[in-house]
Amino acid sequence: MNIRIIPKLDIKNHNLVKGINLEGLRVLGNPRKFAETYYKEGADEIIYHDVVASLYQRNNLTSLIKNTSENIFLPMLVGGGIKDVNEVEAILKSGADRIFLNTAAIDNPKIIDDIVKKFGSSTLVVSLEVIKSDNKFICRKDFGREETTKELVSWIKEVEMRGAGEIIITSIDTDGTGLGFDLVLAEKLSKNLKVPYIVNGGISSIKQIDDLLNCSNPSGIAIGSALHYSYIDQSFKKKDSLDGNIDFLKKNKNYRNFGKLKISNIKNHLKKN
Repeated sequence: MNIRIIPKLDIKNHNLVKGINLEGLRVLGNPRKFAETYYKEGADEIIYHDVVASLYQRNNLTSLIKNTSENIFLPMLVGGGIKDVNEVEAILKSGADRIFLNTAAIDNPKIIDDIVKKFGSSTLVVSLEVIKSDNKFICRKDFGREETTKELVSWIKEVEMRGAGEIIITSIDTDGTGLGFDLVLAEKLSKNLKVPYIVNGGISSIKQIDDLLNCSNPSGIAIGSALHYSYIDQSFKKKDSLDGNIDFLKKNKNYRNFGKLKISNIKNHLKKN
């Protein structure tokens, strides 16, 4: 199967962080080191997401992108706090191949038109952060912090109509849990999406990937916790200068059932199917 395996790196203040249901972010290490490891492991793309950029009305990813692009040769999909066409241009010039929007697109859907007109559909990915409420899937913004009135299917149709080249869907309910992507959501995506889409949230085993592919046809699978916790030992050193919640790193403990999933194993499995 030709499905991209895409490590997703959530960034806060230049550190790689990860939480559960997009909350309780803990520092895991230097994102550049993780990206280099994933490149060597055979990742198809890297996602960088500044997870507090919209909250603080700024984007701090350009320096990280420049540094990373010097050492890895993978497509980079970058988002977080992007508000206009000029910021898109700056991020692309820093070394990103594509950008994604969530909050800006919800607040001002016309920005999708503007970016597509200047850079083309292939440059733009729209991110949907989705939570289940009263048996409906509702989109959120600001890394899941703020509610919106956008219902999944109607927003998908508008995003497609405006020319987005791809969509990434994060299941807030399964994010960071390791319990697998929401299969009801996966089926809904398969039935309603016309453009390629990446699924994100909850994957921690090859069996879960098989379950996902049995009911949907994503173009890519984004994985965070299951990969990051596998590589902490080789990516974190005591001398690393990190700030934020680093208690987990100091304790040097395993977390849940993470730490067993490798990109190379996933790709070898997919080749056989």
